[in-house]
Amino acid sequence: MARTPTTTDAFNAVAEANRRNLLDAIGAGEATVGELVDRLGLTQPQVSKHLGVLRAVGLVLARTDGRHRWYRVNGPGLKPIHDWVRSFERTWNVRLDRLDDLLAELKSEEPSP
Repeated sequence: MARTPTTTDAFNAVAEANRRNLLDAIGAGEATVGELVDRLGLTQPQVSKHLGVLRAVGLVLARTDGRHRWYRVNGPGLKPIHDWVRSFERTWNVRLDRLDDLLAELKSEEPSP
């Protein structure tokens, strides 16, 4: 069975742990490949390869300043992932509310010391 290409969409791109780590390492700022190599302990070719995938699906943008290329997270590119995760929000809020109620009930049933 053929592997699904990682450059088809954001979901396939972030399925790989190193790419998720890259997004975390870039965070809300900008970073060069060299800075990302230092932060993550990956080799320069690994970081460049993963950034290439993230750029291809629109999760990372780059700007050139002299000899340096600065990478940053493209928030709008993450929207499909955000929307998908958000679909679970109501379910989890209901479940967590029920858990809070159960814990409060159990606590009220505890004998006083």
